[in-house]
Amino acid sequence: MTATDRSIELINTAAQAAADKLAHDIIAYDVSDVLSITDAFLLASAPNDRQVKSIVDEIEERLSKELGVKPVRREGDREARWVLLDYVDIVVHVQHSEERVFYALERLWKDCPELDLPADAKATRGKTAEHSKLRAEEDSAELEELR
Repeated sequence: MTATDRSIELINTAAQAAADKLAHDIIAYDVSDVLSITDAFLLASAPNDRQVKSIVDEIEERLSKELGVKPVRREGDREARWVLLDYVDIVVHVQHSEERVFYALERLWKDCPELDLPADAKATRGKTAEHSKLRAEEDSAELEELR
């Protein structure tokens, strides 16, 4: 089995919405061969809680307006560290960058086929690492100033 056209349409719309809100490291997997409950997973992350929430809100709004779907389940809202949107055909995970590194969902699904995404979404790959490096340099510079 492979992801349906409908699943791919949902994934692409959600991925574009996430990219428009500057999500990091957007990737999607076809999990239809290993899970019976959904066709595909979309993973995205952001460096802060407010941005996680903004990405989630944009995905929900875009899927509702453009494709007429609402999630059957939404989990993880309060802390905005890891929000899950379940659309039955697809499941969207938007994680704070620290959770993304810690839980490493990519390792779990690495044997599943990766789905092609819009160019804007593909362009987000490596953003978490870039952001972390920048933060480390800023922190190091602040420490130097304190010395």
